[in-house]
Amino acid sequence: MDIAITKMSSKGQVVIPAEMREGLHEGDKLLLIKNDNQLIMKKASDLDKTLKEDLEFAKRTEEAFKRYEKGEFIEMDFDEFIKKAKKW
Repeated sequence: MDIAITKMSSKGQVVIPAEMREGLHEGDKLLLIKNDNQLIMKKASDLDKTLKEDLEFAKRTEEAFKRYEKGEFIEMDFDEFIKKAKKW
């Protein structure tokens, strides 16, 4: 495991130290995951399809839960829900 220290600029930019950039190229997309005080960075191209789907599901679930907490949910029966879900 390699460890390096960097800092964030006033514009939110972070320099990836040269010794950590092996295998990265200009324009590569990077995935950042924040968990409490932890930041995890991974090349987005290394993600498999299942993980992408899982992350999208987690994002949608979190958004739905926030709407629920605000009282923005509506009640509907199963058949009505399925009809609306197909449109989403």
